[in-house]
Amino acid sequence: MQGLASLIPLVILLGVMYFLMIRPQNKRDKETKAMRNSIEVGDEIVTIGGICAKIVKTKETTVIVQIGADKVKFELLRTAIGSVTKKTDKPKSYKDKIEEEDEPKKVVPKKLGRGKKAEVEEEPEEEVEEK
Repeated sequence: MQGLASLIPLVILLGVMYFLMIRPQNKRDKETKAMRNSIEVGDEIVTIGGICAKIVKTKETTVIVQIGADKVKFELLRTAIGSVTKKTDKPKSYKDKIEEEDEPKKVVPKKLGRGKKAEVEEEPEEEVEEK
């Protein structure tokens, strides 16, 4: 009887530790895993290192992100994603729009009128005086 009585506080301590420490940690891990698996193209994220980026392409274990005004792209492990700051309500052709943004825009001259040919004006060359 005394051996059983001395084990009861140990069992109670293990039960309290489970409900106060282990169970909440497992719950947070599940939420984080679900968040990392639910990211889509166009979402804005913050990495665990503090880099703010936009998702350009997703793969099974990695994502390709775009950062900065120069639109630098690099590959990042999904486990390095700390949080999603902005989910996008993307249209079906959103992926096509991102690819179009990367291409340089073509400059088309304005039409002068119906039936008239467009003329391209050239800037006069400045003469450089030699000394």
